[in-house]
Amino acid sequence: MNINVVEDQFFPKHTFLEFGLSKPLTDALERLKIKIPTPIQDKVIPEILKGNDVVGLAETGTGKTAAFILPLLEKSFQMRNKQTLVVTPTRELASQIEAELKLFGHGSGITSVLCVGGAGIRPQISKLERKPNFVIGTPGRLIDLINRGILKPEVITAVVLDEADRMLDMGFINDIKAILKNIPTTRETHLFSATMPKMARELIHDFLNDPVEISVKKKDTIDGIDQGVIFFTQENKFKKLIETLEDINKGRIIIFGEMKYGVEKLSKQLKSVGFSADSIHGNKTHSQRKRALDRFKNGQTSILVATDVAARGLHIDNVTHVINYDLPNTFEDYIHRIGRTGRAHKKGKALTFVPENKLKRQR
Repeated sequence: MNINVVEDQFFPKHTFLEFGLSKPLTDALERLKIKIPTPIQDKVIPEILKGNDVVGLAETGTGKTAAFILPLLEKSFQMRNKQTLVVTPTRELASQIEAELKLFGHGSGITSVLCVGGAGIRPQISKLERKPNFVIGTPGRLIDLINRGILKPEVITAVVLDEADRMLDMGFINDIKAILKNIPTTRETHLFSATMPKMARELIHDFLNDPVEISVKKKDTIDGIDQGVIFFTQENKFKKLIETLEDINKGRIIIFGEMKYGVEKLSKQLKSVGFSADSIHGNKTHSQRKRALDRFKNGQTSILVATDVAARGLHIDNVTHVINYDLPNTFEDYIHRIGRTGRAHKKGKALTFVPENKLKRQR
């Protein structure tokens, strides 16, 4: 069964109270002042509660995390020995999912463990031995824990593959298959993705049981983003960036670069000329990246220089500008990058640095 929703023409069929969620969840929603479900929540929550496998086509910023967290929390209330595995492409997304889980499950006794690389494995092993309700992690670390005999696939009753297209882009297809093949086929399996590449379709065919497909399209994904181009020569690129940042003056800015070392270098260059900047990239540990994100979110720094590891899954409020200092590799990467701004019906601006010789060649 396929269900298609266009978000800006959407009228919810349910309120959260009509889902029949337990009191800890309705109390949490009330505390957080969340009353009306987003399109993906309106369609996905009832299907997961009914026991159906779900394929959700939705971008970051549509509320998809709560769409699977809420019904899976509800099921954990009913069956305390239930263990749910959430697999994500990046440490940041895994951390954010766990944070949202704790927000909704506060005071309910539901336990979780974050299993990601770049963080010590011993505390993760210790928490896994206490049989947490939710295991949230990245493929490499999860495989490591399975191979050590610590994470036991045979006790997992539900699996969520979040941002499946990104995991496939990053080369995790064999890890995902290895994780899923050892989990009992009686499990429930849910896959969420912004796009549906061929390999994702293969995963759905091989590992999901007659799933309900729900597609939520945000027609206004880039309507609220003013997009511009900055032409440069290699000699004046950094100077142009400084001029751009001075013109912006005040704002919360993400600058995207292509390579880890380039991102780190640019962050240091910006700090050396007086800008409040930090960086996140794959060479930083999980705790270093978390600290950089926290500083950016709470306003201690106004500029975050990042590789594409930050382009998906990050929920950072009030980003006013995205600057593509290095060109993205694909149009999809461009959309994901600029989607960090112009969120929640707020206006944003995206600026892309394009070399002048590229313009000349096109002429």
